[in-house]
Amino acid sequence: MPRLSEKTREQRRQHILTSAWRCFSRDGFHATSIEDVIAATGMSSSAVYRYFRSKEEIIRASAEIGVARVRDFFVALLERDACPTPAETLALWVAELHTRSDNPDYDMSRVALQTWAEALRDPALHEHARASYRDALGHVGDLATRWRDTGQIPADADTKAVAATVFTLMPGLIVMHHLVGDVSADRLLGGISSLGAALQGLPRQFGDARGA
Repeated sequence: MPRLSEKTREQRRQHILTSAWRCFSRDGFHATSIEDVIAATGMSSSAVYRYFRSKEEIIRASAEIGVARVRDFFVALLERDACPTPAETLALWVAELHTRSDNPDYDMSRVALQTWAEALRDPALHEHARASYRDALGHVGDLATRWRDTGQIPADADTKAVAATVFTLMPGLIVMHHLVGDVSADRLLGGISSLGAALQGLPRQFGDARGA
């Protein structure tokens, strides 16, 4: 039997993953068995097991890809000739969420929700997701630094705090999408602007209170 090319092997591996994502999007990690995934691929069990030894391996691979896509989103923004403004970045993230959730075959935002829950019980997945998200957060920090350097946020802005705030919006938007209702880019930007106006000057007040 001729050996498969690297390209063919990668295509088959990706086919197994996308088949699993359809199952996970519909039924969740724990209600989906490895037999369900095998059936969805249309491949033999031995063929699937050449690539993944268990459903847990498929879940971990799915988590790695999902987190990598978050990182790649911000890397792509940093590679643009013109750095997007904070407002443009948030609007692009909302659009990215819709791209992931509107896929007719599988919903990666559903997979993300399940991955976060799974990471609480799987130490290996937790450590991998933690490291990958920290890496992604670092890229958001680079973006915030560019905003500061180009005068789009105050010169004395804490870029790490700005990055943490932007990054924190990601899971919130996904939860709202699935459990409450979509938040449009306009509503998100309007809400943040209103909060910014209301909170202006508060950090100094809090600092005075701690020193009293």
